[in-house]
Amino acid sequence: MAAIINQWAVITIVLSGIALTAGVFLIRSGNREAHMRAMLIASALATLFLVLYLTRLGLGYEKKYVGPEQWRGAYFFLLISHILLAAANLPLALGALWNAWKGLRAAGNLGNIGAPAARPFFNRHRAWVRWTVPVWLYVAATGWIIYLVLGRYGEVVKG
Repeated sequence: MAAIINQWAVITIVLSGIALTAGVFLIRSGNREAHMRAMLIASALATLFLVLYLTRLGLGYEKKYVGPEQWRGAYFFLLISHILLAAANLPLALGALWNAWKGLRAAGNLGNIGAPAARPFFNRHRAWVRWTVPVWLYVAATGWIIYLVLGRYGEVVKG
């Protein structure tokens, strides 16, 4: 069961990365409503990933690297940077979402985000996402790489 949960976790984070990328493209195209939907989907999928990932760990399903020794250092560098940035990504994403939500509430609708009451929230939202998006994409991409590496060079640890 844990192996299936692990596969669904990977699917959700891949879809989250795709939705995140679409959301960035949509806001750069000026489509605020579609951007908001894409980012809510990305956030929901990332949340589902976290639930699945923690469930998998709770079930004792882990893999350890047993691949070529000359790749071990690179693998652990990738893994450690992934873990540290994944931990940082949660508060970054929450800060970005919080400011977007507060800005939308102050504006009343997406067509009114330039309103004086909303502007500070959307300015903070943009400041947060300058860090959140690259960190989120790095965490997603390195997670996919780690999954693929462990698929080839991983051994299940019985817990």
